[in-house]
Amino acid sequence: MPVIAVSRFEHFFRAAAGLDVDKSDLKRYSDFVNQKLHDMLVVAEAAAKSNGRDLIQPWDLPITKGLQESMHDFRDLDEELDLASILAELTALPPLDLSLSEETEARLPAVAGGLSVALARAIRAMEPDRKNPASEQWTRTIRLFDLLL
Repeated sequence: MPVIAVSRFEHFFRAAAGLDVDKSDLKRYSDFVNQKLHDMLVVAEAAAKSNGRDLIQPWDLPITKGLQESMHDFRDLDEELDLASILAELTALPPLDLSLSEETEARLPAVAGGLSVALARAIRAMEPDRKNPASEQWTRTIRLFDLLL
């Protein structure tokens, strides 16, 4: 990740949840976002197939109310930090049987942003007094997301 992108993500985590992250945290973060997008796209693909479609549409993505609110919060933060373009480059789309519609593909940076806000705030909620999350906090928080998404 370019240095300019690292500083923007550090600023993002401070703005989203008052967390101080470093370069090693950003690797964990990137892995998390890619895994959760993969999980969501697998579910979306199943929904599209069950409806007899050969394209994954935005409504196939399993977006919960909480994730939708985090996506809106990300949009507000993104206006200041311009992270969506970096997220679009960072996210690695998994191989799928079906193709993504243009609208779905265009929505993925916002979904990744919503996951990012939710992750930062979940870390803060689980460890309210900790500003610099340790590996243990990342692992526990990601495990929680694995149970829910």
